[in-house]
Amino acid sequence: MVSPTRRREAVAEVQGSRTVFDPGTKAAHVHRVSERRACRTIGQPRSTQRYRPKRRDDEPSLVKRIHELVRAHPRYGYRRIWAMLRMEGWRVNRKRVYRLWKREGFKVVQKQRKKRRLGTSANGIVRHRPLHKDHVWCWDFIHDRDERGRPLKWFSLIDEHTRECLALEVERSMKAVDVIDALSQVFLVRGVPQHIRSDNGPEFIARALRRYLEHASVGTLYVAPGAPWENGYAESFHGRLRDELLNTELFADLREAKALAASWQNEYNHRRPHSSLGYRTPASFAATCPPAAADAALGAPPQTPPGALPLDPGFFPSAEGGEPELEIEDRTLIATGT
Repeated sequence: MVSPTRRREAVAEVQGSRTVFDPGTKAAHVHRVSERRACRTIGQPRSTQRYRPKRRDDEPSLVKRIHELVRAHPRYGYRRIWAMLRMEGWRVNRKRVYRLWKREGFKVVQKQRKKRRLGTSANGIVRHRPLHKDHVWCWDFIHDRDERGRPLKWFSLIDEHTRECLALEVERSMKAVDVIDALSQVFLVRGVPQHIRSDNGPEFIARALRRYLEHASVGTLYVAPGAPWENGYAESFHGRLRDELLNTELFADLREAKALAASWQNEYNHRRPHSSLGYRTPASFAATCPPAAADAALGAPPQTPPGALPLDPGFFPSAEGGEPELEIEDRTLIATGT
């Protein structure tokens, strides 16, 4: 399929390149072909050949704004840029943005990644899908380093249904007690989910954390070992986090990393259009979801406020003892992923 613009160029080429050889003089003569004949040969309607596009009055300002958005978000494609323009009030369709995108030469370089087969664990995203807000959360860690080579450990907590980033913490290291502290802060603001999906990392299968979730009536969904695709929402979020923040920023120290994490989390939740949500932001989509009372009407178990949890003295690991040792059931949990 050749575009009308390419056919116009072909017609113009045919019109000025007809060469006739004269056997008598043994000389070549160049004759100009009529537009009618060239269009008939190429298969181009003459009305299309003579059409000249008219630029709209707002096109310079629109192109300028597209350049500004691309500079601010170099990893966004034209669909997400179009969604952001619509959020800002521009009356423009996606095809026009695509045409300007191609004309300006913008391109998001895609990395080739090998495909894996989908996991089959009962706790994976295929067999246990999020049905409503606060139905299933997921969490995971991702690692990076600052400009001096010191480690940065990032912790993320995602609502799988609304795609909201509920927590984005960064420290030099994080243990189970740090995860409990971050989770309790989210519980106080957001409430308690029905399930939390994770891999079998030592921070997530620690006895202290599992006891805390049990007291809060939160079910745990551990995916099969060595199957990160079964925790696909967390992996997808970390792909965006790596692509749009970790690979674009050079962190001088931990304090700067914390500040940029808070800024990016706010951008992700309130300004970044999400393709799976119909190019709405996670925060605006979550505002249209039914509240917790409606979730209970759907059959969700009652949620216990985290502030009312009875905590015994041996609930949290002590600072002297560090992480609690894994019992036999913990080792079985690692081996089976259940």
